[in-house]
Amino acid sequence: METIEKHHIHYEKPKVTLLQESGLGVAEVAARTCYDSFENSENACIQNAMRDMDTQAINNIEDSDLLSSLAWVHHHHSIIEHATLSYLVQGTSRGVLQEHARHRIQAISVRSTRYTMSSVINAFTASLESSEGFDFFLETVLTLNLFVVIDPEYLRIEIRAIYDKCMFQYQRNENYLQDAVAKSSLGFIDLHKGNASALYQALQKGKKKRNVGDGFKHIVSDNWKVDMVITFNIRSLKNYFDLRDSGAAWFQIQWLAENMKKVTPLKYLRLIDKEYKA
Repeated sequence: METIEKHHIHYEKPKVTLLQESGLGVAEVAARTCYDSFENSENACIQNAMRDMDTQAINNIEDSDLLSSLAWVHHHHSIIEHATLSYLVQGTSRGVLQEHARHRIQAISVRSTRYTMSSVINAFTASLESSEGFDFFLETVLTLNLFVVIDPEYLRIEIRAIYDKCMFQYQRNENYLQDAVAKSSLGFIDLHKGNASALYQALQKGKKKRNVGDGFKHIVSDNWKVDMVITFNIRSLKNYFDLRDSGAAWFQIQWLAENMKKVTPLKYLRLIDKEYKA
């Protein structure tokens, strides 16, 4: 992933992959249905749609004069809601996720903190068997690549805060081990007494306590990485790019919008971004 310095701190930019595109054809069929004007299309598969429906050809059209006219002349954007794009986003932050929640019309599925933070809890649990508990925890967590900020000094502060929160909970919860470790893995603690590295490896190989985040979700910050799949119809995508691919947007979500735009096929950008207007 690309790294960049911003405000004297080094960050890792997210990676974006286009997972699927619905095509423009459904949007043109929707528009032609409104006006009963199939015969006027420059696309033969649209002209014949009501007599001989070829959905594969319709979904593969590369351009539509009608959609362009509706988008840029008449500003009739509801038609393009029938075209959708899905993206896989890897390595954005929980802070960006909060910003995304402001975009109402999207489908979003996000990597769960509750079910995917067992490695951090395992690292803390193992660190209790080390005379240099925090240093062991720090070195272990650094290998997990969990944060968008990658500046070593900042990461030490971030990971120290997580360690201190875990220690706070450990000291006040007499059932810590039962809450943090799967029942089938509890035996590893006595087996590897005094050997933090061996205990960590055993916990990692053992059954994960999948909902460990129920008790520990509070330890993470907005710097924590998340992966997500997002689906926009292109009317909503236009709104997203207008707001987020802008100097007024928070820089981390600008990076995401920029990378989403890079993998968005030109045929969609022509309808929603003046820069690409044919």
